[in-house]
Amino acid sequence: MEGNGKAEGAIEMFEAQAHIYKHACNYVNSMVLATAIQLNIPDIIHTHGKPITIPNLVSALKLPPHKSNAIFRIMRLLTHNGFFDSTKLNEEEDGYVLTASSRLLLKSQIPNLSPFALFAVDPVMLAPWMVLGDWFSRNEESSAFETAHGAPMWEFCDTNSRFNNVFNEGMASDSQMMRLIVKDCEQAFEGVRTLVDVGGGTGMIAKLILEAFPRLKCTVLDLPHVVAKQTECENLGFLGGDMFHSIPSADAIMFRHIMHDWSDEECVKILKKGREAIMANKNDGVKKGKVIIIDMVLGAEEDNERDVTEMKLIFDVLMMVLVTGKERTEKEYENLFTQSGFTHHKITPIFGLTSLIEVFP
Repeated sequence: MEGNGKAEGAIEMFEAQAHIYKHACNYVNSMVLATAIQLNIPDIIHTHGKPITIPNLVSALKLPPHKSNAIFRIMRLLTHNGFFDSTKLNEEEDGYVLTASSRLLLKSQIPNLSPFALFAVDPVMLAPWMVLGDWFSRNEESSAFETAHGAPMWEFCDTNSRFNNVFNEGMASDSQMMRLIVKDCEQAFEGVRTLVDVGGGTGMIAKLILEAFPRLKCTVLDLPHVVAKQTECENLGFLGGDMFHSIPSADAIMFRHIMHDWSDEECVKILKKGREAIMANKNDGVKKGKVIIIDMVLGAEEDNERDVTEMKLIFDVLMMVLVTGKERTEKEYENLFTQSGFTHHKITPIFGLTSLIEVFP
């Protein structure tokens, strides 16, 4: 029989093996989640209205009975991962119900994060990871995305309508989460009459802000192919343009999930354009304009939660692989603001992964 030291050493090694295998095979979790969304499992359970058994789920899915074991196995994994709960209905059958996570995947509800979850595993998104090791030894491409697809991500979106739609739907679904906290950001919009949402895509965030603050007049600035078919209304307009060239003047310029897409040098260029836009604003009702940034801040207060910290670090590497950007600490943001001519800023962590940053000239 081995001594305690050797037994403890073996236990540690097998725990390390499980840790390695878990992360090496984590793609299984992503793909099974996407499969559940594609099969409409969360909505089927929601419509059922009570705990659903595997036979009832298979029937609702219109699958042949011999697929029952396969459905059971993916439901077992998804339940382990917190997407469903199971309850004992009798000695032989469990019933499955939704959790907070799967309720956010309901296609009939808002917010609905299903488009983002499917966007994350789109073949276009997965291809750069297959060449990431090669990208490190290459000098020609700015990102692994460009290595995989022959063009930077924004150029690729411009020429690939299918992926452009997948991307915009994914971003719009993520933006829906702002509905939960937009009214908590009231102080950031106090005294603001005009707002430009830079890189605002299909206008989801602008619409949510206008629902909460209907006195505002908002313009969404994005690339021409993004805003070309968007519907305007009395206090919401769309403008095709390039934030590196010019930004319309307004009381406030907002960048949501924009800064993390770009390098420090590119962010300084964007911020300088934002500063020019608020300094050029002639609205006498606002003494000084501001730039509003909604983005992740590494090391913010909520980072004591392991899942939040890990997700921010994942997004940091994701930005490196897809584009030229990164997630930043408060000090890194402060350096950008100073280089761009701003004098002070205020960071307010909001629920989840993001913080609200107000930047003043």
